[in-house]
Amino acid sequence: MKNRANTGFLAIGKVAERTGLSVSAIRYYESEGLVYPIRNAGGQRLFRRADIRRLSFIMIAQQLGFSLEQIRHQLEKLSDRRAPTKKDWTQISKGFKNELDQRIELLVRMREKLDQCIGCGCLSLQACALYNPDDQAQKHGPGPRYILGDEPPKA
Repeated sequence: MKNRANTGFLAIGKVAERTGLSVSAIRYYESEGLVYPIRNAGGQRLFRRADIRRLSFIMIAQQLGFSLEQIRHQLEKLSDRRAPTKKDWTQISKGFKNELDQRIELLVRMREKLDQCIGCGCLSLQACALYNPDDQAQKHGPGPRYILGDEPPKA
């Protein structure tokens, strides 16, 4: 029998150990079409070493709040038959960079303005009467308008 270490394939337990994912999570991602192990004659799942990166990408993207559908959409750009190249990963990362930049901008605005009037229309802070007189923020729509990017009127 050929040594699996020389074939470039890893058993699911080894992949779980390397990624920190449970075996059941890896099986779930397989059922969702996010990884494509091969099966040996005994039916055992064997993963390419590149699947470690693929699964790690899934973990990170989920921690950043991306849905499995968004992740799947990005991973569909990669071939499931070969190890992705740096160029492949650069291409799919572009799909998330814009959204991450927008989230970072929102977090910065929230950090800077959360203790001020945020343009939500509650008018519960004394400062709200200055920043949002007569609830002018409502003309831009519902919610915390000043955190979402609208500017308070100039005094």
